[in-house]
Amino acid sequence: MTTLTLEQLLELHALVVKVSGGNMGLRDLGRLEAAIATQTQNVFGEELYPALTDKAAAMIRAIIADHPFVDGNKRTAMLAGLTLLQLNSFTFFANMGEIEDLAVKTVTKHIDVPNLSKWLRLHNN
Repeated sequence: MTTLTLEQLLELHALVVKVSGGNMGLRDLGRLEAAIATQTQNVFGEELYPALTDKAAAMIRAIIADHPFVDGNKRTAMLAGLTLLQLNSFTFFANMGEIEDLAVKTVTKHIDVPNLSKWLRLHNN
């Protein structure tokens, strides 16, 4: 499985801010590293997030909830999660506005990793 590195995630954030506006900057490196670690996290020798959509969902949730960036956390989280899926040959499809709606609902309705993962699986085209 191909995972995203810290450098790649920082590049994705820079792209998000450049394209859609906002302020550049890392607020908390430790929180960003924790979000990245969700891709390979093990507990008692077992993968905590075994499915690809689980890994993407966990990273999305961590970035949105922990706000490692000064600005653009929701946008960066969604781009990072979808990039992880694409890098691993997962074909994703969503209608206009669905990705933004999910990011906002993740904050306002406290959507958890299993439900984010389910949403991603339902959008596998």
